[in-house]
Amino acid sequence: MSDPGARTLRAGRRSVVIQRAGKVLFPGRGGAEEYTKGDLADYYRSVAPHLLPHLRGRPLMLERYPDGVDGQRFMQKNTPEHYPDWIERAEVAKEGGTVTHVVCDDTATLLYLADQACLTLHRWLSRTDRAGGADHPDRLVFDLDPPGDDFARVREAAGWLRELLEELGLPAAPMTTGSRGLHLVVPLNGRHDFDDVRGFARDVAEVAAAGHPDRLTTAARKQDRGDRLYLDVQRNAYAQTAVAPYTVRARPGAPVAVPLAWEQLDDPGVDARRWTIADALDQARTGPWAGLPSRGRGLGPARRRLADIRS
Repeated sequence: MSDPGARTLRAGRRSVVIQRAGKVLFPGRGGAEEYTKGDLADYYRSVAPHLLPHLRGRPLMLERYPDGVDGQRFMQKNTPEHYPDWIERAEVAKEGGTVTHVVCDDTATLLYLADQACLTLHRWLSRTDRAGGADHPDRLVFDLDPPGDDFARVREAAGWLRELLEELGLPAAPMTTGSRGLHLVVPLNGRHDFDDVRGFARDVAEVAAAGHPDRLTTAARKQDRGDRLYLDVQRNAYAQTAVAPYTVRARPGAPVAVPLAWEQLDDPGVDARRWTIADALDQARTGPWAGLPSRGRGLGPARRRLADIRS
């Protein structure tokens, strides 16, 4: 029986059917807008030129809500057999075997995932289509996690961490998470493995926290953090993921994780949920990360500078 609520969207040479396009995924309540599965698909199709460069070649973990954000959440790593053959896959090692992740290289795949009620795309920090492979990340991420919903604390910490990274010769770019905090993303050259990258990130976070011990912490246990902002580097590990730029979050109003230009952090109107699927494309069109070097850095010089700071 055909679905009277289905819509067919064209993406390149492919047509993707969005089943039950009118199904509400984000209920409108508490002043938040209501959005449907069709709205989600329209957003991902429109933002695809800005989003896909951050996804290509990267295994994904998919956060799905078939019954909307009020329903059950599914965190999906392995690609189901019924997914179309034209969707790219990446088989990577895990303890005791392998897992085959979806890789989103084109708009048609984005639309298919939207049809599967995949709201949030969590990407690996490495690419399987590069020389270093899955073991060598080309991104380093600092996750600035505030103790409450206080973005002023996040803005403050981002400024301190940016100053330290600049002293180390490492460009970094800020991105709202669409939840509460901020990610600082550092492009790498892909020549270091995850253990090296995570160890370096931990050392940087510890130096930053030591400089502001009443405001920052690297304590992984919540009960040890007190009222301090947590500098989380745990995403810099094999098989860990971070939310992708321009991905939607499963919160009321469909907020989006959005790259920022540094000067935008000075705007008191900016917070982690400032943009939604209604206006994130406008932000994407400004090219907020245009000043970020296209080539990632190696960690050797930065390590030496960090050692000098710590000595």
